[in-house]
Amino acid sequence: MSVLIVTLGNEVMGDDGVGIKVGKILKERGYRVEELGTDVFLLQRRYKGEDRVIIVDAILSDESGKVVHLKGEEIFQKLKAEIRSAHFMGAIEGLRLLIELDERLRRAELHFIGITIREENIKPNLELSEEARKAIPKALEVIERITREKS
Repeated sequence: MSVLIVTLGNEVMGDDGVGIKVGKILKERGYRVEELGTDVFLLQRRYKGEDRVIIVDAILSDESGKVVHLKGEEIFQKLKAEIRSAHFMGAIEGLRLLIELDERLRRAELHFIGITIREENIKPNLELSEEARKAIPKALEVIERITREKS
């Protein structure tokens, strides 16, 4: 099964870059990773028809450092109802639009790995908070497990 890992975030804005940092580690480990920054719409050009797409991003929450795994339609239901994207322009709403426009993406098995961050940790800064940094190994573990799963 082919897998694409997509990372979102802004690594010069503190904890908002945690998804990008996770992606850099995965790329070093040999995974196919596309870093999209804060523009989820780049996915349409970078997607090559992989069977499974794993999106990694920071999500705003009252609690920092928790790893959230959502799959399929659950991504759109839970993120819209319970937590907000860490980006000004909603990455999840953008993803929903891409899926509607791109038939190939509709066939992919979608996963979302979010690392919760607090709003006060999104500021010009190249460093992650201790909570975000400590969540990275757990996020890596979840992502690597998903990549090994049979469909």
